[in-house]
Amino acid sequence: MLSHAVCSPAHRLRPLVRETDGAARTEKAESQRRYPAASLSRMRMNADTVASKVPDTVASKVPAVTLGFWIIKIAATTLGETGGDTLSMTFDLGYLVSTLIFASVLGVLVACQIAAKKFHPFLYWATIIASTTAGTTLADFADRSLRIGYLGGSLLLLGCVLASLALWYHSEGTVSVDTVSTPRAEGFYWLTITFSQTLGTALGDWAADAGLGYRGGALVFGALLALLAIAYRFTRISRVWLFWAAFILTRPLGATVGDFFDKPIAQGGLNVSRPLASAIIAAFILICLLVIPQRAGAHPRSAAEAPPR
Repeated sequence: MLSHAVCSPAHRLRPLVRETDGAARTEKAESQRRYPAASLSRMRMNADTVASKVPDTVASKVPAVTLGFWIIKIAATTLGETGGDTLSMTFDLGYLVSTLIFASVLGVLVACQIAAKKFHPFLYWATIIASTTAGTTLADFADRSLRIGYLGGSLLLLGCVLASLALWYHSEGTVSVDTVSTPRAEGFYWLTITFSQTLGTALGDWAADAGLGYRGGALVFGALLALLAIAYRFTRISRVWLFWAAFILTRPLGATVGDFFDKPIAQGGLNVSRPLASAIIAAFILICLLVIPQRAGAHPRSAAEAPPR
């Protein structure tokens, strides 16, 4: 009897609970029937929440611009100087023939880079090295074989860089490397890079010949790069133009470092043979590629690539 008395209230509450749950479900269904717009709004909010988790950027085929990027870039430009001089001077092929050889290699690598579906670090940096070796021999050909001098060659190549950037901007509306995602943009990217590498070679030779020497030239261009880094950190100057200024200035820095390796001691160099210097720098780049994390940059997702809302 006691057990029956204690349990009886719970038994009497169960039908009431079921009736309450049923009423709540009925009320919810009635609310959705009367106010379908509110239910649709909640569905849209859920869809927007899912869509907002989709990144607004997609991977590029060029690397992210990090400190590691600049370290490898300077080493690559140094290799371009020693490698270009190895073919044109040490092997005595001349500037024109060496330029044609390196330009052919560069054309093949650029085609492979454009045809690639994703970022390949070794392909990208091989293309950079090809552009800087071609730039070395092309600048020497313009400065020495055409006899327009370092200043004339620098001004001519500066005009080529500016013209390439202007055409790129006219075509794409921007010259930011963050937007290099189409074959046309990649074409402008590699054209501008090749001209900038060539300009950097001429600037480096001009600075060294003007009396700064190789070590002095390296210090000057290193100081200019430090100023650009400060401007990037503490000013609102366009990051796009700061990038291209730094990209150009790393080339003469690499050129003066390369000349410092192979020039005679009497001329302020280390008198290391060009082939040996090239091998040492190439090994350094390889180690950097294996040690420094390599990841693709990102560019804004276009309207066609954006997920449906």
